Amino acid sequence: MDRYTISQFNKQFPDDNACLEWIKRHKYPEGIYCSYCGKVTKHYRISTRQSYACDLCGNHVHPMVDTIFEKSTTPLKQWFYAMFIMSATRCGISAKQLQRETGVTYKTAWRMFYQIRSLLDDDCGSLHGKVELDETYMGARKSGKRGRGAAGKTVVFGIAQRKGNLKAQTTKDLKASTIYPIVKENVTTNSTIYTDEFPMYNKIKVLGYKHETVNHESKVYVVGDAHTNTIEGFWSLLKRGINGVYHAVSPKHLQKYVNEYAFRYNHRKDNQPMFLTVLNQI
Repeated sequence: MDRYTISQFNKQFPDDNACLEWIKRHKYPEGIYCSYCGKVTKHYRISTRQSYACDLCGNHVHPMVDTIFEKSTTPLKQWFYAMFIMSATRCGISAKQLQRETGVTYKTAWRMFYQIRSLLDDDCGSLHGKVELDETYMGARKSGKRGRGAAGKTVVFGIAQRKGNLKAQTTKDLKASTIYPIVKENVTTNSTIYTDEFPMYNKIKVLGYKHETVNHESKVYVVGDAHTNTIEGFWSLLKRGINGVYHAVSPKHLQKYVNEYAFRYNHRKDNQPMFLTVLNQI
């Protein structure tokens, strides 16, 4: 992945005008279509507004409509900077730090990150080949049982294609009636699925998949090709990131944070900088 430094960012986006121009080019790569003229026409920037006007009829077009920036009074440069610093780290960045760096209120910083995360629900298509299934539990530390069946935790179910992409989502439970439709929707039937010994996975073969297991309870973690190290590596990234940066995330918002980490993971091998990948999501 190519590097993209703060100097490059400031050079490419020195002010709000440069940011708006980028949005316009991104939304209208073939030029702006004027609904009044019925064709693509030349548009000029309105200096007092974040809009462009048709050179023939004067009709206004607002590039920020239908984006996360719509109706926001926060300067575009600060929005772009928030995306830059969010993408410049593997573990994310807190709204509190954005507040300190930009001078916006904490409420504004939190809302900006919330809106940016809404862009990161990335559909990477069906997974195939060698695929691992596993689940983890997210929530504050509490006394009592740990792991499966722990009270007050949110279940996150994950599907990882080895040397490929992964998908992860919060679920209400780990029943077969909940998990199997997710597997069938996201994994092609000619795949081999690897899981641990959890009984819920025992009937995966009924769905048409080849299924191999590894018995973690017996302290066995790899048997030939059978292991779940890929998806467990992602769980480690997710938990360390949330615990280290955000400290705690409510179940209501957890899926957006999971999407953020899954997006980074799925685009880890992109040639272009992560910031530009995130920016293209608008």
